[in-house]
Order: sequence, then C-alpha cells, then structure tokens
Amino acid sequence: MNSNNTPRLKALASFVILYLGYMLLFADRTVLNLSLASIGKDFAVSPAALGAASSAFFLGYTLMQIPGGWLTDRFSSYKVVIVTLALWSIMTVFTGFAWSLAALLVIRFLFGVAEGPYPSAAMKQVAQDFPESKRPQLTAALISSNYAGAALAPVIIVPIIAATGWRSSFIWLGTFGIVLMVIYLFFKQHGAHQVTLQTRPQINWKEIDPRVWAFVVIGLALNIITKGLETWMPVYFLTARHINLANLAWLVPLPTIAGGIAALISGLVMVHVFKNHERLMIIIASFLTVLTMYGLYKCTSIAWLVTFQMATYFVKSLAFTGIFSYASQLFSQKTYGSQIGIINFGGQLGGFVGPLLIGWIVQLSGSYDAAFLGLVIAALIAGIASLLLRNSNN
Repeated sequence: MNSNNTPRLKALASFVILYLGYMLLFADRTVLNLSLASIGKDFAVSPAALGAASSAFFLGYTLMQIPGGWLTDRFSSYKVVIVTLALWSIMTVFTGFAWSLAALLVIRFLFGVAEGPYPSAAMKQVAQDFPESKRPQLTAALISSNYAGAALAPVIIVPIIAATGWRSSFIWLGTFGIVLMVIYLFFKQHGAHQVTLQTRPQINWKEIDPRVWAFVVIGLALNIITKGLETWMPVYFLTARHINLANLAWLVPLPTIAGGIAALISGLVMVHVFKNHERLMIIIASFLTVLTMYGLYKCTSIAWLVTFQMATYFVKSLAFTGIFSYASQLFSQKTYGSQIGIINFGGQLGGFVGPLLIGWIVQLSGSYDAAFLGLVIAALIAGIASLLLRNSNN
C-alpha cells in the first residue's frame, strides 16, 4: 500500500466510525418516539407527560453543548468521543429497564448529558483529519448521518418492538454502541490522533462573531420543527389517523430520507452554487420551510401529509446543515469545538422545547392543527433570523 495514502485511509475510516456513531445517536431518539405510544400505555400517562419524557433527554443534551465543546478543545476530540460513546450506550441499555415514568425521565436526562459533547467532538475530529477545503462538504455529510439513523431505525427496530416489546430495542442499541466504542478505541490507539491535555484560552464572549447568535436562533427554530415532528408524527399517525405500527414502519422514514439527502448535498451546494453568498442558501431554505410547513398545516389527506412533511424536511435540512457548513469556514481549530458547541446549543434547545410544546398544545387544544400552526411560526422565526446573517467576505 502506498504510504502516502495511509493517512487518507485512516481519516476515511475514522469518518465512517464517527458517522455510525452519529447514526446511532439519532436512531435511539427515533426508537423512543416510536415507543411513546407503548410507554404511555405501560405507565398510564398523558400526552404532556410523554412529551416531558422526550424533552428530558434534550434538556440534558442541550445543557452539555457548550461544556461539551469546551471539553473537546481541552481534552481532545478522540477522548471525548470514546467517553461519550461508552456512557450513552450504558444509558441506552438502562432506558430498556426503566420501571416508571420518573425513572425514565432521570435516565433520559442523564442520557442527554452523556451524548451532549459528541457533536462538537465528532465535527472537530473531521476538521482535524481533513484539509480545510473539504471541511464544509464533510461536515454536511457527517450531519446527514442524523437522518440516516432516523430513517433506518424504524425499519430495523419496529420488528423488534412488535416481537419482543419496546424495552429490548434499547438493549440492542446500547450493545451496538459499546461495540462501536471498542472499535474506535482500538482504531485510534493505533493511529496518530491521540492528543494530550492542553491549556486552551477561554472564549472571549464579547468577540464572538455576531453570526454565531443568528445561527443559534435559526437552529433553535428549525429544531423545534424537527423534534416536534419526529416526536409526535408517529403518535399522530397511530392515534389520529389509526395507522397500525406495521404500516408506520415504511411511512416514518420517508421524511428523514428526504432530509438526509438534503443534508448530504448541502455542503456541496453551498461551496459550488452559493460560494461567497452562503447566507443566501440559508435564507432561501428557511423561507421555503415556512411554505412547506404551512402546506403541512393545511393539508388533510395522508398522501399530502407525507408529501409536505418530506418537502419540509428537505428544505429545513438544507438550512440547518447549511449553518454548520457555513460555520466550518469561519472558525479556527483552536476553539472550533467550543464555537460549534455554542451553535448546537441553540439547535438542541429547540429539540427540548419542540416535543414539550407540541405535547402541551395537543393536550390543551385537543387537536394537532394548533400544534402544526405553532411549527409554521417557528419556521418564520428561522427565516427572519437568517436575514441577519452577513456573508463571510463582508
């Protein structure tokens, strides 16, 4: 083997492992969403309580975004990836053994804390392994794993839930996570990316690029849509539309497949179509999300529901992934993890608010229409925030 190709192959192998880890991270959330109806029956709880179970994870996950980014800059992305993979796999297994709603809330909160540092660590590792010119495309490709995990989870896990119950599905996911952690541990121990403890300067909050705060607002608003739909659309189809679980297995992945395709191509589109006008892509995609989300709010047939949900995921994903692709061009590696942690904090705050908000709206109004209207407003907020962005050459 040509020795010049060895670092490239090692970087590619590292990327694949990180991609699988990100897939697993989002597969777990999808499995929880698919299990909400069964969990509600087992624990005899209301829709608002089920929303709290989903939001408990996002509370812990959100709170760890900024500290997780700092830990990545402080201790190295390699070490943070190993620790987060190990801890969240253990908490995934514990989810399958939850004995009450209170226990589930605590476990999912701790699960979120364990997962929180992973995005910053994974993105920084990619930035370290590949040249700067490839960073936007590979960052977008890494984020596309979110949708791949969410799309594949129903196909693989629904038969397990149907055959053995929701608890066993989490045990299987946790086991796979531990195996993946062991593979990454041995791979990196024989690589050249081990980094020792370093002293990093603290971020000067007054000097943070103003675009970071626009990214935070856009990510928050778009993730309210993402997590609101991911959490409640399966329940909506089961309870309001009376679609059985078997038919739901192929229905649920369609929007996430559309979102995954958009995420995968967003970096390429930004670099080759919107070069020096990166914000324009985010603006267009954000306002298209308003239109598609309004269509989802107004439609009544299953076919149009799925169509508008797929369209929403596609344009929303272009905007959301575009945030990180754009940000990857702006920050140095020295504080890259911390800056990404700040941006992802906004997105994950939306993930915390979304499921809880939809649960309360459904319970108070007795209808999903009002909840969908709330998501239209969230899309409008993202569009307005995108207008505040400046191009990198300004």
